[in-house]
Amino acid sequence: MLDLNNVRICVLGLGYVGLPLAVEFGKQFDTIGFDINRGRVEELKGGQDSTLEVEPEELRSSNRLGFSADLADVAQCNVFIVTVPTPVDENKQPDLSPLRKSSQAIGSVLKPGSIVIYESTVYPGATEEVCVPELESASGMTFNKDFFVGYSPERINPGDKLHRLPSIVKVTAGSTPAVAEFVDSLYRSVITAGTHKASSIKVAEASKVIENTQRDLNIALVNELAIIFGKLGIDTTQVLEAAGTKWNFLPFRPGLVGGHCIGVDPYYLAHKAQAAGYFPDVILAGRRINDGMGLHVAEEVVKLMIRRRVHVADARILILGLSFKENCPDIRNTKVIDVVRELETYGARVEVHDPWVSAREAHDEYGLDLLETLEPGQFDAVVLAVAHRQFQEMGAERIRDLCKDREHSVLFDVKGMLALDQVDKRL
Repeated sequence: MLDLNNVRICVLGLGYVGLPLAVEFGKQFDTIGFDINRGRVEELKGGQDSTLEVEPEELRSSNRLGFSADLADVAQCNVFIVTVPTPVDENKQPDLSPLRKSSQAIGSVLKPGSIVIYESTVYPGATEEVCVPELESASGMTFNKDFFVGYSPERINPGDKLHRLPSIVKVTAGSTPAVAEFVDSLYRSVITAGTHKASSIKVAEASKVIENTQRDLNIALVNELAIIFGKLGIDTTQVLEAAGTKWNFLPFRPGLVGGHCIGVDPYYLAHKAQAAGYFPDVILAGRRINDGMGLHVAEEVVKLMIRRRVHVADARILILGLSFKENCPDIRNTKVIDVVRELETYGARVEVHDPWVSAREAHDEYGLDLLETLEPGQFDAVVLAVAHRQFQEMGAERIRDLCKDREHSVLFDVKGMLALDQVDKRL
């Protein structure tokens, strides 16, 4: 069995999850960050991180860390940590192809005694049922005899500068008691907040997938409340503020639920539940509500424009924000695009401005040409979709000044960032 004195770590996948992990391990252990995107590898070798999760000085401080896009460079590693995405396909079914391909790649260089740890969010059982067979097939070795696996679900919160990797408790698990202890001790060496050793890999997998499912359902509830209160002519934010004076009321807010976690992970649990013969009504009901909020926002904006005698067809509508959350460049699975597409069906000319997002990435992913600068008096409607710091600094007056005519224009606040008397409506 390995010990911490002779580990050589490879972290596969250098995105929002993998890079911070590789940086922390690279401060104490020989570590290679591996990614199939050569451009990403070259960027990191140059000391820059386009995700903005790791500062250049922190990259430099990880003096035992290297980067590579060549599999041969990780052949001498004996601990492999997989942090690749686990998306869903167009039918909302788990897409495990990144996990399968990563497992096959690792299997091709796997040495006896090595440990493969998965951090990607999956349904309970996926590590042993999907990943292990790929490792065995590619390596020709036997699970729990020649190699072992562990699981430690990621808890990275993109854009969050307060809750960083070392300060978030880490759940760990291993395929044998000895491996579980090794995996736990490995993470304890870099996680100052401590670890929680789960009783099995399946327990650890389930713990992660329900974290985001719980949040998804709580947001779905307040989104449904927002729809109801909107029909009743009641401001949702004021209702939530009043209810929030009770000590045990949970402070969730309505909004667009995108990103690579909350908007995806519940489908993994639902998939496994259905495979076990149970239809998860509550989980999928929450998903339907949250997946429909982009359409709801667009419809509310159009209704307001009609009431203000604004001709929707050919109207210029500005969307402020594209990323799936504030102060973050991540546009994966952003639901802002649903608002854009629905408004376009009415014949409106929709333009998007986001100071955090790469213009090239927005074009490549969604075919959008981001508006670089904002000129006052240009738009018939403005939708505040993401509460970026820059938009908060603009304030209500400067945002309203972007409209052509105050009496015949609309300012809709999805995030509840502005006061009720400063906008035409809040979600």
